[in-house]
Amino acid sequence: MDDKQIEQIIRDYLPQIIHMSVATVEGGKPWVFEVHYGFDDDLNLYWMSSQKVRHSQEVAKNTNVSGNIVVQHFLGQLARGVAFEGQVEMIEGVDEDHPAYKAYANRFADRADKVLSAYANPEGARIYKVHVSDYYLIDGLRTGSPEKHHLKWPQL
Repeated sequence: MDDKQIEQIIRDYLPQIIHMSVATVEGGKPWVFEVHYGFDDDLNLYWMSSQKVRHSQEVAKNTNVSGNIVVQHFLGQLARGVAFEGQVEMIEGVDEDHPAYKAYANRFADRADKVLSAYANPEGARIYKVHVSDYYLIDGLRTGSPEKHHLKWPQL
């Protein structure tokens, strides 16, 4: 499978799932958390969290993360999923025209007002952006057996 095919499968897959698991590491201790996510046309990933929770505090110290976006499947069921690696940036100065706002709030329209009100509070929740450097497609649906495909991102 070539890079364009891998990218297209990822682009088709991301809108189907609303949550992702993300891993941080601080002091050699890993932490995994799950969040609802949005994404943009450049396949950057976005989530919103309180600045006070463990994962927000950890990405402030170490911006490297990895994670996955998968649908739970049953024993014997063919699976497909996406894993990723990248760096996280906490986004400040968000308004209705900001790309981070659009990526997150357009996907979760019921939360759009909460996003803007959180930014009115200096200690409120913030949108976090993953600048993905690598995507991995785990795909058992195409051939009937699991295949792992690596996509260096962004494509140059």
